Amino acid sequence: MKDVFVEGRTLPEVYHAAILRMFTDGQLADCEDWAAMMGEQQRECRMTLHIEEPTAEPRMSKLTICGPRELRQYELEVLDGIMDFAVDVTKEDGTPLEDYTYSWRMHHPFDQVRFVLDDLRRSASSRRAIIGIRDNDTDHRLQNPACLQNLQFFIRDGKLDCCVMFRSNDFAQAFFMNAWAFIRLQERLAAKLGVGVGTYSHTSNSMHVYGKSFGLFEGYVEQIRARPHEELCYDYEDLFKDMMEEYDAEIAAGFARVRAAYGLE
Repeated sequence: MKDVFVEGRTLPEVYHAAILRMFTDGQLADCEDWAAMMGEQQRECRMTLHIEEPTAEPRMSKLTICGPRELRQYELEVLDGIMDFAVDVTKEDGTPLEDYTYSWRMHHPFDQVRFVLDDLRRSASSRRAIIGIRDNDTDHRLQNPACLQNLQFFIRDGKLDCCVMFRSNDFAQAFFMNAWAFIRLQERLAAKLGVGVGTYSHTSNSMHVYGKSFGLFEGYVEQIRARPHEELCYDYEDLFKDMMEEYDAEIAAGFARVRAAYGLE
């Protein structure tokens, strides 16, 4: 498997460059586990996307499957745990509504986010500020084990750097949402620590595009090659932020209905 490294200043800049690299350097491989749903082949490589200024504008790419509502909901799921209740809810067949959420694993069986903050306050040069997501005892039994493995944080040059490791990442349909949420987490932690936001590095040992998404992905490639970069981006602060936050009440109401259906307040 090829190992691809892409770096640049902003999230959309690096994301778009990585799309082109996946198209040219990604290798075709069988996809037996998900053939029925996602196609029998995938385009795959090991990939690291390194972003120097993850909060610099423009922050939003037009080449994603998610709109402002979906992106805001995912952000709230990861940062505020609005879906964590589903791990403790049992369906009629006796299985949990959700096997896990990333937020739930960040805070159970102990609060790893607090640990990261405490550890970096203890020592700004620490190499121990890690949030572990994988649970070997559980994941080996799941049909959909956690893709995210860990997040590690460093304070270097007075800024908080974030390094994220995935075992597997759907590049066409999930990467941007994942990166967006973890950069937002990085921002939140940096603010609590009183430091700036540093670099963001996102590695997947299997960054892939499923056969089902080949057409979508090729459309992204065509747009990147045909249009100026600025036409493929949005500013977050000037446009997308208000659009996303307008959905907060709707998102909260939707989750309240789910909670009520399971007898939760």
